[in-house]
Amino acid sequence: MKSTVAPLEGNKVRLTVEVDVAEFDKDIDAAFRKIAREVRLPGFRPGKAPRRVLEARLGVAPAREQALRDGIPVYLARAVREHEVDIIAQPEVDITGGEEDGPVTFDATIEVRPKVSVPGYGGLRVEVPSLDIDPADIDGPIDAERRRHGSLADVDRPAVKGDQVTLDLAATRDGEPVAGLTAEDWLYELGRGWVADSFDDELIGATVGDELTFTATPSGTEEPADFVVTMKKVQELQLPELTDDWVAENVGEFETVDAWRNAVAARLESLRLGQVRQALVERTTQALADLVDEEPPEALVSGELQARAQGLVEQLQRQGIPFENYMAITGQTPEQLTDGLKDASVRAVKADLALRAVAEAEELVVDDDDLDAEYGRIAAQVNMKPAQVRKEYEKQDAVGNLRSEMRNRKALDWLLHRVEIVDPDGKMVERSLLLPDTGVDGADVPSSDETSTEASEA
Repeated sequence: MKSTVAPLEGNKVRLTVEVDVAEFDKDIDAAFRKIAREVRLPGFRPGKAPRRVLEARLGVAPAREQALRDGIPVYLARAVREHEVDIIAQPEVDITGGEEDGPVTFDATIEVRPKVSVPGYGGLRVEVPSLDIDPADIDGPIDAERRRHGSLADVDRPAVKGDQVTLDLAATRDGEPVAGLTAEDWLYELGRGWVADSFDDELIGATVGDELTFTATPSGTEEPADFVVTMKKVQELQLPELTDDWVAENVGEFETVDAWRNAVAARLESLRLGQVRQALVERTTQALADLVDEEPPEALVSGELQARAQGLVEQLQRQGIPFENYMAITGQTPEQLTDGLKDASVRAVKADLALRAVAEAEELVVDDDDLDAEYGRIAAQVNMKPAQVRKEYEKQDAVGNLRSEMRNRKALDWLLHRVEIVDPDGKMVERSLLLPDTGVDGADVPSSDETSTEASEA
């Protein structure tokens, strides 16, 4: 087989492929074997009729036609690999010779991944959330534990948000009781907003013995209802005093208030650090993508959109959430959901193209040692041997995809070690606080499902 590649306008190339008679004759042999399994000839078991008999009975044309259908995709794939064509859409194939006899020749017009420009990628500046923990954030988990040990006490005052009130409740619509909204001695915490949008506001300020009548629309419905509520008791939750003795007795692993607060603070700081690191990756990637002025090819956007839509459906299935319920909860129309997914897909494709451009400009490479290390990392995750992982990638012809993804991670790591990082007040953030020494190989880096290509220099 011989092949050549020539550039065309609009991020396309033309592959011209020629297959000589001897090589294509092997495909015709294979086609005759396939035909032999489908036809019945006297004296031969299915699939056992020799080519010469079939050729005498049927002629060469049916086998040649079958060989063209089966062989051209194989030859095209070989030519794509040989010339490292970064194909992103279904090629248009035009058979130019050999349909009836002689050498087979065909042209394939192929859309390839474009090269983009990302001027100024070395001077990115991104803002990340503050690493500081507000003391109120520490109080939250501690107060929650104290509330768990709290006790209710009657109060002789108007009800306020956060009080526990005991109610007699009745709601009617056109004189008929509303299902689920009739109760006696119902204990309810003001501020929950469970019953209706204005329900809690009607009760705040009421005192024991008050009978309240008002109209409101119950949650989850569209028609208003008439409410009658009798306030029978107002109680407040009294929290235990926060002392070392109480902590030692009730919290278990801590002996003092300070030890408990320090542990809560350390846990929150760890969570915040993870959040800020993720924000750094996401915002750096987005800042890089914003440098791309070119509109990405529709083929790449469509592929990314389909992958995101399928991922959403699978996630909802794992969580046991019907798609219709998800749409109702989020208040989206199908058009709004599609538009949102498409916007995200465009950003992801731009980020992928931009990372490839940075990798090309900075001459970042993924060598065999990098690839072996990645096989080992994946093997540890899926409980396989590295050699098995390598074999699977080679079998699926996905090594190029993996190299491309790894190269993008190297590009992102290069950026993260050079981007200017500031907090919401504009103060510089020490890079060493956010970046582990090992880089960001585990970060969620945008990548494409296609094979890799050279990107343009920035």
